This record gives sequence, structure tokens and C-alpha cells, in this order.
Amino acid sequence: QVQLVESGGGLVQAGGSLRLSCAASGRPFGDYAMGWFRQAPGKEREFVAAISWGSMTTSYADSVKGRFTISRDNAKNTMTLQMNSLKPEDTAVYYCATGVTTTHLRGDQARDWGRGTQVTVSS
Repeated sequence: QVQLVESGGGLVQAGGSLRLSCAASGRPFGDYAMGWFRQAPGKEREFVAAISWGSMTTSYADSVKGRFTISRDNAKNTMTLQMNSLKPEDTAVYYCATGVTTTHLRGDQARDWGRGTQVTVSS
């Protein structure tokens, strides 16, 4: 099992940027893909982005493509999500997760979850 802790959420104006981080502990960090999901009030959880264990493959939801960038540092056991050009519709709790592959994560097949960090974008 992997323990995941997100950080970096907050309140930002539309058009601004935030950088989310996810720190992992437990199973060796390079053994799994990682990803971000989000859930807005009253809505279902949705996939945001994923990255393979060696960072060779990334995958993004269409709604964030070109604005968000996912990366990971296996030496530091961390993953980040750089979010630019934020929109009010990006407001949600963002969750870090692990998965077998980026394809599994995109299909909502995650194994471990963090507790989430709130991102609020004001108009």
C-alpha cells in the first residue's frame, strides 16, 4: 500500500496558476503510474491527468489539456500538477492516486488515494 499526501491547493483568481504536489511513501515510488483526479460539489469524480512510472507516458483530460502539466520525481517520491490559466470550472477537491498504468487511471481504476486538496478559482 502507498500513502499519499496532497498539498498546494488554495484560492486563486481566474487566469492564475497553482502547483499541486503529492508526496508518496510505502511501496517503491517507481513501481506504479500516478495520476490526479478531481471532484466538484455535486459532481462525480473525474480524471484529470496521469503519468507513467518512468514519465514516458502522460495523459490528460480534454478539459485541462494545454493548461495543466503533470510531472514526477522518482528520486524525491513526489508528483506535481502545474495548473495554469485556471478557470472557475476547475474548482474542485483534487486527489492524488496510484495505478497500474496510465490507461488504468484514465479508466478510473486507481489503487491508492490521497485525502485531497481544495482548489478554488474565483471569477
